[in-house]
Amino acid sequence: MTTPATTLISPACRDSLEQWLAGLAALQGAAENTVTAYRGDVVEFLAFMTQHFGGPQGLGALAEISTGDMRAWMAATRATGTGARSLARKLSAVKSFYTWLAERQGFEPTAVLSARSPKFQKKLPRPLAQDAARAVIETVEFQSTTDWVAARDVAVVTLLYGCGLRISEALGLTGADAPLPAVLRITGKGGKERIVPVLPTARAAVDRYLRLCPHPQERDAPLFRGVRGGALNARLIRSAMAQARAQLGLPASATPHALRHSFATHLLEAGGDLRAIQELLGHASLSTTQAYTAVDTAHLMDVYNRAHPKA
Repeated sequence: MTTPATTLISPACRDSLEQWLAGLAALQGAAENTVTAYRGDVVEFLAFMTQHFGGPQGLGALAEISTGDMRAWMAATRATGTGARSLARKLSAVKSFYTWLAERQGFEPTAVLSARSPKFQKKLPRPLAQDAARAVIETVEFQSTTDWVAARDVAVVTLLYGCGLRISEALGLTGADAPLPAVLRITGKGGKERIVPVLPTARAAVDRYLRLCPHPQERDAPLFRGVRGGALNARLIRSAMAQARAQLGLPASATPHALRHSFATHLLEAGGDLRAIQELLGHASLSTTQAYTAVDTAHLMDVYNRAHPKA
């Protein structure tokens, strides 16, 4: 993939970068979006170093990058308006690339690896209240005048909330998955597989959609269809939810992905085990799932502050 920034990089650096990215995809199962983001981050870094030193930097020159050079790159990146969170992601990509490169080229990457990531406030998931989640599902049905389309949209959002699926995972289901079993085998980010129980309500919603859908269900075809019979575009579900939240007076954070957050938060509020919730969501790291404990704590403190006479 050639971009203006890529042309500033030496051929040897470009080749090494592509080899590293190929390894991420093949050996670590990195998602396509992750590979694309990492490519852009490292290309920007290498292009900056080219301009910083006044010429293309080969692999040997990369081994000579100092702590001061890293500070210069980070300062220049922040000066473009890049936030602390985005800079931390870029630095993580650069460090990962340098770790891989140093092992193959035999140099010491300490100057790069010792660069401190900027501190930032982690964003907490923004789930819906239980009654709001139910209201969204009920209201989505009335965003279409076509019965089967309405049933389709209800089936999708019910899967998001009832099973904690990502919208891409729900729309990735095929005719081979119908009728939905008691448990689904879902392939999530990075090819990671997980087993997800399917609530009777979700199965019933999908069954109703299948009865009304005018398009024949084929094993290899998408389960959820667009009006013309092709694969359903996620944009249409986001639009239906946007209309529903406008009618209900809910904030802009009430998106399809918020239903997945709601699934996890409501399980935790009901006493669900954090490790089990991690498995249900398909998180590679427990630390990702632990964000929901902060949401639950915030909820408890809000209840305390509103209800306790001494608060």
